[in-house]
Amino acid sequence: MRKTIALTLAAVALAGCGMLPGRPGGGGEERQSQSSAPEAPASSPAADQQSQSAGQQSAPPQETEAIASRETNVGAGDTYGKAKVDITALKRQGRTISLNWTVTALDGKINLHNGMSGAPLDYTVEAVSLIDPVNAKRYRVARNGTGEDAECVCSGTQGQFLEKGDSSTLYAVFAAPPADVTKINVEMPMFGVFTDVPIS
Repeated sequence: MRKTIALTLAAVALAGCGMLPGRPGGGGEERQSQSSAPEAPASSPAADQQSQSAGQQSAPPQETEAIASRETNVGAGDTYGKAKVDITALKRQGRTISLNWTVTALDGKINLHNGMSGAPLDYTVEAVSLIDPVNAKRYRVARNGTGEDAECVCSGTQGQFLEKGDSSTLYAVFAAPPADVTKINVEMPMFGVFTDVPIS
């Protein structure tokens, strides 16, 4: 009887390790996948600082000082309010130019949900454009393809209704104007035209 119990226990132990014929993997596969994941090291100030540095390197640098600003009343009805727009960057990068700006609600409620789009069901900022008055040319937001399904290379704004004190940071990418163009006008639905915005 003891011999039978011992053999049964040995068989159960081997099955748990995935070693019995006809039972590939067994419980050993699950343990292997768990042990293959590295354990999280104990947190230390040096490790935390190293992790923060890695995160800062992976994120693109953000400009904070405004190169152009405007306060204006926008909207109507439930989405009427006063907003401040700060353009924080207009940067040439090869054949493209990137525009970054922040909208802050100063009072009321600001509709960014579809307020800067080209169509009622478009929840982006694709209606923002750059105007080169010297060469009489308008630059539309770049798209990631040429077909009907191509999307703008810009911020999405779905669900963004800013209450007083709320801010939203947005961006859009355009084809770059000629190299001798150092300032350009930025036209934004809701907020009007910013003239002579410097290109860096």
